[in-house]
Amino acid sequence: MNINELNPVEILSEAECWEFLLSANLGRLAVSVLGEPDIYPVNFIAADGRLLFRTSEGEKLLELTVNHKVAFESDGVGREQAWSVVVKGTARVLDTRAEIDAAEQLPLRPLVPTLKYIWVEITPSKLSGRRFTLGPEPERY
Repeated sequence: MNINELNPVEILSEAECWEFLLSANLGRLAVSVLGEPDIYPVNFIAADGRLLFRTSEGEKLLELTVNHKVAFESDGVGREQAWSVVVKGTARVLDTRAEIDAAEQLPLRPLVPTLKYIWVEITPSKLSGRRFTLGPEPERY
C-alpha cells in the first residue's frame, strides 16, 4: 500500500496551483450580487500572476462590475489523478488601450464562436488547490 492509498487527497502549494492554472483553459467564475450567487463557465488564460478572460456585455459582466470580489475554479481529471484549484480575488475590466493591446497578444481565443471584445482580469488574493489520487473505493474493515 503506498502513501496515496492512505491519503488520496494532497494539498497543493501556491506554485503547484499556478502550474495547473497555466496548463488549463476552462474554468468557472463565481459571482454574487445581493446575496444571489451565480456561476459562469469561461475559457481563460493564466499570465503574469493573474487570470484573464474575454466576455461580452450581459449579466456576467454586470454582476462582476457590481461586486468585483469573485471566486474562480478550474479542474482536470486524468486516468489516475485529478486536481482542482480555487482562486479568490478581485475582477476588473481592462480599460486602457495599453492593457487591452497587451491582452490581445495572449493566445486566448473564444471556445464558442461569439464576439467577445471585453477583457476581464482577476487578481488573486488567495489560491488553494487539491490533487486527488483516483482509484477504487477503499476496503472497509
